[in-house]
Amino acid sequence: MHGTRILEEADRLMTVCNSCRYCEGLCAVFPAMEMRRSFSDGDLNYLANLCHACGACYTDCQFSPPHEYNVNVPKTLAVARADSYAACAWPRALSGAFARNGLVVAISAALSVAAFICGFAAFNDRQALFGLHTGPGAFYALMPHNAMAALFGVALLYAMGALAMGVRAFWRDIGEPLGLLADPGSLWQATRDAAQLRYLDGGGVGCVNADERPDDRRKIYHHLTFYGFLLCFAATCVATLYHYLLAREAPYAWWDLPVVLGTLGGVGLMLGPLGLLAERSKRDPALVDGKRTGMDTAFIAMLFLTGLTGIALLLLRETSAMGPLLALHLGVVFALFITLPYGKFVHGLYRFAALVRYARERRMMGQGT
Repeated sequence: MHGTRILEEADRLMTVCNSCRYCEGLCAVFPAMEMRRSFSDGDLNYLANLCHACGACYTDCQFSPPHEYNVNVPKTLAVARADSYAACAWPRALSGAFARNGLVVAISAALSVAAFICGFAAFNDRQALFGLHTGPGAFYALMPHNAMAALFGVALLYAMGALAMGVRAFWRDIGEPLGLLADPGSLWQATRDAAQLRYLDGGGVGCVNADERPDDRRKIYHHLTFYGFLLCFAATCVATLYHYLLAREAPYAWWDLPVVLGTLGGVGLMLGPLGLLAERSKRDPALVDGKRTGMDTAFIAMLFLTGLTGIALLLLRETSAMGPLLALHLGVVFALFITLPYGKFVHGLYRFAALVRYARERRMMGQGT
């Protein structure tokens, strides 16, 4: 017996697939499945997060609907995957808080923080919000650096702590000792697989859409989003080093490293999320968990708005629009931080943990243990 109906269904499908094994060359799910003859809840959550939702197994399967076996691995694992996000979220009380109204909650939080920053600036200096500010330290005319750093530092630390607790809960749920998450060989292989999105290719042909014509567009847009996010994070880290080690205050010149990294990242965060939203509309409804898209859409939308407001701020930072744009950008970033542990962002962390386990299992099988 399993903890939920969807895990019962996942067990049934894995039993059927284990008997067939036609799809073993498509991705990591089926070789991992073949390493076991029975499935605990943790095993099924592991396989669900190992799935990259390319849809190839549904198209290739001779037992998919309308066959009486009704084998639909992508959708079943998508539902199980979403359940694992909620089950491992920390604190647990917030696990379903954004599930249905994620976009509304995220945008409301962004506008609230933007309004707070605008009010803070107007209260201290009515001319600060719409004034013309240029040169080093111009951003801090709106809010002092220490206040800004404290506000966003707390939000970031909370997000990182909640995410770490979630990954810890997931790793324990799939039955692995915590220390094995740091196995160097498995970490390196998982990093390579994640960086290349190795298993988002449907066995080499690409992701399947409603028209059953596979392509690599989802993979390309995922790369733009992922590396855009990393570049923006790198820009923030470099700017922090500039401020505290070199005593150089933002905003920086166009050719300075934080601006170059942030510009490239911002472009990636606009093109990638827009592409992902467009590709989502083309997916076969039979493959996706359509009931829980709130925080998925919110996460993609907030990434896009982060890139858009960041680029707009860069272009208009020497005009009177700088104050409102800075407040809006900071509000969006704050909302992104506090919603990270409860939306689609966690799928990257849980999937990486699943890839670590898969890499370790393959190494153990290769060693004959």
